Parts: sequence; C-alpha cells; structure tokens
Amino acid sequence: MPAFVIVEIEVRDSEAYEGYKRLVPASLEAYGGRFVARGGATESLEGGWEPERIVVLEFPSLERARQWWNSPEYSEAKAIRLRAAKSRMIVTEGV
Repeated sequence: MPAFVIVEIEVRDSEAYEGYKRLVPASLEAYGGRFVARGGATESLEGGWEPERIVVLEFPSLERARQWWNSPEYSEAKAIRLRAAKSRMIVTEGV
C-alpha cells in the first residue's frame, strides 16, 4: 500500500533551503520515493489554511517512508531543513 509524506514548510533562509532542495531527490530515489507536489500554487478551499509551501511525497509503503526519513541519505538534507525552515510533516497510508 502506498504512503504519502505531506509537509507544510515555512522557509526562513531561502539560500540554505536551496541546498536542501538539491539534496532531497537522490535520497528519495534510494527508498522508492517520488515528488507528487513540490511547492506549487496552493488555494485554501476550507478552514483558512494558507501554507507558504506544500510538498507531497509518495513511497511504496509506510515502512519505506519511515526508512527514508531516518536514513543516512536524508540526514544531511534534514539538518539543513531544520535550520532553514519551520516544518510540519506527517505520513499517511494511501488506498
């Protein structure tokens, strides 16, 4: 069953965040992940939610998503993101 990582991001240091964006694709590939949405336009349909940036990732399974998030391949990028942005991230199983 596929799993989706959904991230709301408020970029605080755009220069550093560019480094994060360069590192992530290779880390995803190693775990079968791919971008579904990456910082495109958003529109609030209900509830007044106005995120600055949304990213949606798809993985083959919940376990692969967790492995990616905890992986050595993602660790450098994660450290940059934690310094350069405020994020909220969830993972959910698909159907």
